[in-house]
Amino acid sequence: MTNTDIPPAADSASSPSGSPASGTAATAGTVIGLDIGGTKTRGVRFEDGAVVADESVGSSNVQNVSREEAARNLEELFSRIGGGAVAQVYAGAGGIDTDDDAAALAALIAPHVPGARITVVHDSRLLLAAGGASTGVAVIGGTGSAAWGKNGRGEEARAGGWGYLLGDEGSGYWLGREAVRHSLRRMNQGLQPDELTTALLASCGVDHPNKLIALFHSAATGRRYWAQQARLVVEAADAGHAESRELVDQAGRDLAQLAEQTLRQLGIDGPVILGSGLGMNVPRLQESFRAALAAAGITDVRVLDQDPVFGVPRLVAENG
Repeated sequence: MTNTDIPPAADSASSPSGSPASGTAATAGTVIGLDIGGTKTRGVRFEDGAVVADESVGSSNVQNVSREEAARNLEELFSRIGGGAVAQVYAGAGGIDTDDDAAALAALIAPHVPGARITVVHDSRLLLAAGGASTGVAVIGGTGSAAWGKNGRGEEARAGGWGYLLGDEGSGYWLGREAVRHSLRRMNQGLQPDELTTALLASCGVDHPNKLIALFHSAATGRRYWAQQARLVVEAADAGHAESRELVDQAGRDLAQLAEQTLRQLGIDGPVILGSGLGMNVPRLQESFRAALAAAGITDVRVLDQDPVFGVPRLVAENG
């Protein structure tokens, strides 16, 4: 796990309520926090300990969209939340695995905040801080999946985060892809479309499971498109569809495995903080996640109750 930190300037911190973040002290000045996911980019402007702007645009992660699209989305975001005299920008993004990854994103941000200190880290760092922890393991269950953690000695470890072609088990993309695979298996077995397949065909605008093959491999769809189909699996599971329930349960177990691996590398027992879209909003997945960790003797498990971008004040205060 790496980060790029481009000085100079002073730091500022705040919580989403406008008061100092838990366990940190607000400082004067302006800080912009960015949470850059595979589907959207959220930006929050903190001024003297208060949130004064909070906006979202499309993804500006250069591993998910073109550099040109990322630049356009950042331009739109800064036009809404303001640039100008900013002390620091703290950005968390998926897929920040090398200094080059971080530098590429920092270079896109820099023109909007001349003179600001720009820090780019993996988005799991935001999640841990938003959960009020300085040590422990953060687990991302969103468009993709990953776990990252830190112990009291400052040692770091990670699991997953390899991208959708190599991993992302338990993620939105994984659930969307598994819905397609489920539908194609039924087709090959000569079975009629079930509830999940029927919902998937309607969402994708096709009339037969066989057409999902070309659509899945089409340039018109991609990681984000199929991650968005995860909601169909969750809805079918909630309605009692057995195969969808098993898929959601497996997603929880896969995310728990990432957490357990990271904890073992660090030699700690927790806390484990689960966040991102699926992690924060799917109770069945949360239950499976907790149960799998409990079976491994890990009980300090929390579900994030605020968006990761609000971990930025804590990170600024800790690293200022």
